[in-house]
Amino acid sequence: MDTKCAILQSNYIPWRGYFDIINDVDLFVFYDEVQFTVRDWRHRNIIYTTSGLKWISLPCGSDLTRRVDEVKIAADMNWQEQHYRKICDAYKKAPYFSKYKSFLEHVYLERKWEYLSEFNQFLIKHIAQDFLKAKADFVNSCEYNSEGRRNEKLLSLMLSIGYKNYLCGPAAKAYLDEEAFLDNGINILWKDYSGYPDYPQTQQPFEGRVSIIDLLVNTGEDAPYYIWGWRDEAKKADIL
Repeated sequence: MDTKCAILQSNYIPWRGYFDIINDVDLFVFYDEVQFTVRDWRHRNIIYTTSGLKWISLPCGSDLTRRVDEVKIAADMNWQEQHYRKICDAYKKAPYFSKYKSFLEHVYLERKWEYLSEFNQFLIKHIAQDFLKAKADFVNSCEYNSEGRRNEKLLSLMLSIGYKNYLCGPAAKAYLDEEAFLDNGINILWKDYSGYPDYPQTQQPFEGRVSIIDLLVNTGEDAPYYIWGWRDEAKKADIL
């Protein structure tokens, strides 16, 4: 079977490459049973404001003894309304902002979030399924048996899942033992993030490595084209 699986930690409103991986696989596994890291994509991302690129970060503390799925977001800080206001201020003039405003209001103003992992996963799943129409199934790694640390744990997890094709981002080349996976009958497929087309942005110059929110509010229903749809057109052009 040529079914594919990806295993990634949940990130806060990640960039389009994250959703490109989701669209490429049949099963997407949230891998949040690993150590939390600070100043990382797990709890922050970039939006494009009138004064340039700005980080928006969730108040999660700096305790590195926690797993990602154990991290609580500080309850005594008004971060939800602050993030909503920052996103609104950055994108209120974007052509499709009104299309997503009710979703943002629901997420940031109508619900309360305690755990980082729960919040990230909610955002990722809803954006992928409702706005981008990705078809992957979502599961949590803790639903499967796995043992060991790092490469050994990832391999054990893949064997428990039962998929033979494992899609990885290019950063995994720095630590993944590809030979060990091949020895166990698992093919490593490397994701190529190159070639993404620019899209109309409210601010200039163009910046591609920003949160998916930027792409949604600037392109609306055309967002999937700027993540994966352009490849289909390129293939058709090659055939012709």
